Amino acid sequence: MKIAVINFSGNVGKSTVARHLLAPRLEDAEVIAIESINSDGMETAALRGNQFDELQDQLMTLRNAVVDIGASNAEDFVNLMQNYDGSHEDFDLFVVPTVPAMKQQVDTIATLRSLSEDIGVPASRLRVVFNMVDPRRDLEKLFAKVFEAHEDDRGFMLCTDAVIYENPIFEKIKGCDRSIIELRNDPTDYVAMNADAIEQGEPEEKKAWIRQMVALKRLANRVTSELDAVFKVLVH
Repeated sequence: MKIAVINFSGNVGKSTVARHLLAPRLEDAEVIAIESINSDGMETAALRGNQFDELQDQLMTLRNAVVDIGASNAEDFVNLMQNYDGSHEDFDLFVVPTVPAMKQQVDTIATLRSLSEDIGVPASRLRVVFNMVDPRRDLEKLFAKVFEAHEDDRGFMLCTDAVIYENPIFEKIKGCDRSIIELRNDPTDYVAMNADAIEQGEPEEKKAWIRQMVALKRLANRVTSELDAVFKVLVH
């Protein structure tokens, strides 16, 4: 399965969705970050046709892949898909994460409509993920703009179970080279390690790292189950 994670807006959690929700649940999936392909050394550099060629070639060699399309390259990516007629067929799904902020909701709708109307991606392949959601809030009120857009044209799939709730693990895990599932499955007994570190008078830096790992593993247990449920809804 090949999945593109895209939104014209930044700060919606595309990398979280790609690296912690999707890739770990697809066998041997590779995460391809468009920014690493578009390596001109400038954040605002345009994504070029030869770089899009490189991506298409790479996708053809992979059984499962998740393409993480950063906001700075999203519009270029869509424009190139228009030029390379039919290239959207390389993807089984387009996952569009969104968050409650109004700007991001507006950009989410623009992304979905561009993929649907400009590229011709069928509604069945366009899936929204509600991210950074406060569980105490009503989802339809929180994302009123997105729900209104869906009611207007039904050009994308909307499921009220595709929700990633607020959790401190998503901030704590930044910079960590492991996925949430890998943390959950880590067999290390960090609580016992912490007791040993105290007894042996280990440096405070090491003890702080151990305490951080205790917290991450505990958070990962709950979050993994929640992400399992979201994945099942998205990929069915």
